[in-house]
Amino acid sequence: MIRRNLLEIQQMVKGKGLNENLRHEVITGVSTDTREIQADQLFIPIEGETYDGHDFIDDAIRNGAKATLWNEGKPMPMIDIPVILVSDTLLALQNLAREYVNQLQVKIIGVTGSNGKTSTKDILHGILKTKYRTHKTLGNYNNEIGVPLTLLSMDEETEIAVIEMGMSGLGHIALLCTIAKPDIAIITNATDVHINDLGSVENILRAKLEIAEGLKENGLLVYFGDSEHLRKGVEGLNRKIIKQSFGENENNQFVVKLISSGDDGIYFRIVEEDNNIYHLPMLGKHQMYNGTAAIIVGRYLQISANEIQKAMFELSVTGMRNEIVNADGFYILNDSYKSNPTSMRAALETLYSLKNYTQKILVLGDMFGTGENEIENHFRIGQEIDPYQVDYIFTLGFLGEYFAKGATINFSEDKIATCFSKEELFDRLKKVIQKDSIILVKGSRIVKLEEVVEKLLAIHIE
Repeated sequence: MIRRNLLEIQQMVKGKGLNENLRHEVITGVSTDTREIQADQLFIPIEGETYDGHDFIDDAIRNGAKATLWNEGKPMPMIDIPVILVSDTLLALQNLAREYVNQLQVKIIGVTGSNGKTSTKDILHGILKTKYRTHKTLGNYNNEIGVPLTLLSMDEETEIAVIEMGMSGLGHIALLCTIAKPDIAIITNATDVHINDLGSVENILRAKLEIAEGLKENGLLVYFGDSEHLRKGVEGLNRKIIKQSFGENENNQFVVKLISSGDDGIYFRIVEEDNNIYHLPMLGKHQMYNGTAAIIVGRYLQISANEIQKAMFELSVTGMRNEIVNADGFYILNDSYKSNPTSMRAALETLYSLKNYTQKILVLGDMFGTGENEIENHFRIGQEIDPYQVDYIFTLGFLGEYFAKGATINFSEDKIATCFSKEELFDRLKKVIQKDSIILVKGSRIVKLEEVVEKLLAIHIE
């Protein structure tokens, strides 16, 4: 992580006010959260819509902060740690990260997309660390605060950093690119996930293409070429960059073919890679695309197919995303981190591909953020659920109810339960679970379906 004296910090953040006799004091790391701050770190208080980090300066000092930035418009408290004044602490955090990246010999890989960016990041990091000193975004630190914190947590010897870039509006990824300055970029896809924030598919595409506009000259752009509008958007870029597409369509530079999908993951091959067969121990056909994007970048960075396959066997991935959890007498396919129409259909396809279970049960929560057609989106997915692959459907929430309404076309009423609380859902669900059944749990993050998973793990099925 960053280690600099306070004079250097003041210069990097374009600040002022540091006492001369304190300029050689050294900070090791930064934090914006007093609950997580560690000894000798720099505290950067951020002002949010419902909170102000400046209000917690005493907690920061008590927990070990060695120095702090401070918005010069705020009243100065009586504190005995060094203070650097800035016009805006968020801007200062971003400037600090930008300057830190400039001072390091590190190659930055930016990953964005409506779905799959976290899995792609995890796979790629697993591949790259076999040969390079690597760093990656932890959890969902992918916004205007999380990306700078991720960069500032890098060791100075880091050779490659895999940085997830999220957005909720136009200009967000462009800003992140001015901070991280990617040498390589991946666009996993561009679907209507952010339709509530951006208003149209065209704006979503514009937002995702900001990573290509922010890519360094002669950098590598890897993107999902089966998306026609994404392909056209990339082809229309007037940039001197290397463009490489992947997908199942034959017009991609890298054509990927699924061999099989099951409980042990997926097997696939990339035609242009001498037909090497790759085994990725992650569930669902959609992981084939995430794996392919990571493989393309890995091979570009001189990692062999054999080294890539070995790395895939040892992956460490972010939790609550299509993972099979072995409960007491049954199994849970936990995909409770987020939900949208594209990822929901992928999760259902994954469930259908799994064999040798006595029954298959769906627990589906609301999909938030799908735009003005959100009711229709839920209803349509309910209609699409295969009655030959699913035994019971449990839904949670107002929008989730429309999964159930759509499913009544193919399912009898006794196979569908519409619930409006987790307690009701759990009580009804546990009555139908059989030994060796599998339960798909899927919903938007705000629904917190991991709480249902936790309750399920506490029961025993004979």
